[in-house]
Amino acid sequence: MLEQTETVLQGGAAAWFIRGVLATLSVPLIILISAFVGFAGLAHESGLTMAETVFMTGVVWALPGQVVLVGSVLSGSSLAATAFAVALSSVRLMPMVMALVPEMRTRSTRNWVLLLLSHFIAVTSWVLAAERLPEVPRERRTAFYGGLGSTLVLVNMVVVVIVYLAAPHLPTAVSAGLFLLTPIYFITSLWGSAREHAAYYAMGLGVAFGPIFHMIAPGFDLLGAGLVGGLGGYALHRLFRREASR
Repeated sequence: MLEQTETVLQGGAAAWFIRGVLATLSVPLIILISAFVGFAGLAHESGLTMAETVFMTGVVWALPGQVVLVGSVLSGSSLAATAFAVALSSVRLMPMVMALVPEMRTRSTRNWVLLLLSHFIAVTSWVLAAERLPEVPRERRTAFYGGLGSTLVLVNMVVVVIVYLAAPHLPTAVSAGLFLLTPIYFITSLWGSAREHAAYYAMGLGVAFGPIFHMIAPGFDLLGAGLVGGLGGYALHRLFRREASR
């Protein structure tokens, strides 16, 4: 029994932390870096300082929340409204936290450790952890995810610094391309991660109604397109599923 336990726990916490660091070397990391390249270009064009952009990357971390924060600052929203908007955009991560944290908990795990690690949970880190945690001994999962999550954050903070410093020296066409990387990343990642037809219908309707709402209600175009797209996509999904069941 003791030999089996030693085999399962082969390597200390530091070794599993390093394994978590190495687990980030993947295609999702490249995709995430490309998105943060675009975000750095967005932040530079929006007038944010490099320190603010790097701080935002480390503290907010989830990219949609950072984009919402930049948009709220540029629109002159109040602090309370900005905080509410960022928090609302991060609610989508709650199911990921609820699914992943119990997989890392043991009887001896301290709550502050789980709270700290939950900060690193975003789409990319969650996907990588969901694939690899089952192969990690439960007693080493916090160390493994600590290496994985912290590496993703630190790497992209460095990426933001490099792109921000390089942005003023890039040709206009390249700067514009960096600026557009973020929305392209969101659209493609949402489309690729969709599991129900309702998501496809919602995105299609949102893209179609976005320009319309921009003309009739510029300040509420994203909200209006999102509501119409989401509700319309769900209604179409229910309608087509009902027709198929007949």
